[in-house]
Amino acid sequence: MASATPTGSSSKEIETEILPFIRVYKDGTVERLIDSPIVPPSLQDPQTRVSSKDIVISNDPTISARLYLPNSTQSFQKLPILVYFHGGGFCVESAFSFLDHRYLNLIVSEANVIAVSVEYRLAPEHPLPAAYDDSWHALDWVASHSNSTANNAYTEPWLKNHGDFSRVYLGGDSAGGNIVHNLALRAGVETLNDNVKILGSVLSHPSFWGSERIGSEPNQGSSSLHVRIWNLVYPSAPGGIDNPAINPFAPGAPSLAAIGSSKMLICVAGKDELRDRGIWYYEALKNSEWQGQVELFEIQDEGHAFHIYNTESENAKIMIRRWASFLL
Repeated sequence: MASATPTGSSSKEIETEILPFIRVYKDGTVERLIDSPIVPPSLQDPQTRVSSKDIVISNDPTISARLYLPNSTQSFQKLPILVYFHGGGFCVESAFSFLDHRYLNLIVSEANVIAVSVEYRLAPEHPLPAAYDDSWHALDWVASHSNSTANNAYTEPWLKNHGDFSRVYLGGDSAGGNIVHNLALRAGVETLNDNVKILGSVLSHPSFWGSERIGSEPNQGSSSLHVRIWNLVYPSAPGGIDNPAINPFAPGAPSLAAIGSSKMLICVAGKDELRDRGIWYYEALKNSEWQGQVELFEIQDEGHAFHIYNTESENAKIMIRRWASFLL
């Protein structure tokens, strides 16, 4: 797949190439090399019986989402709401991709929650902070459904009829985990629609990095894959790889005490290059003045986002059950 090129691209000049993920040409063409296929929603998934549908959140900017409803839902039954953000380094993958669709079906079935999987705009066409802003806009749109009198062209009946707005959760893997951190911080200083609060947040294998090596991280400097991707997706970031959005412990970063989430679950994997930074984040949060509860969950002998790529493995099933036990 990494060797594939778009029609007529063989003569184009390459501006940036980060294999095996993405190739950007000087004419602005972007080739995403590892995206999983886009798949449609389904009224009832054959494996989980979860129903899903695609909706528009905003036309300006363009933000959409895939909604999921568990099969066991009764009329006007109220369920926790999971607002989910996919991974992919802010530049690949989609809320509508096969991998995320399969994964969300399993989470929703196991946890018995409504899920809103957000399709935020991708870099480099839409550099950060576009994904952060889109994700906040989507979260605020979800919160707007808590007002029983609110009604507009974008009102969603599944959320209106079945959402329990006292149990709103954020969740994300990899870059999505990074988004969760940044939204939870923002929720601590800004008010969501109808004053909705975030009950809990799951950061799974979150994408954090920085110029200073942590623990067993490789000492790769500017050649690090994480640095190269960050420079692609947020070229104007003040401080570069030590911008607080990617390095929560950089000078001038907001205090973790400001996080607007009552509880946090930090998931790491033993063979993930991001593991030590995730644990550092957990320890810093636990020892900060933040008033919530934080838990660490680690699975040894697994790599980054293993539970999304191989959902049938026993460790992936354990991971999904751990998510479900948190989303109560």
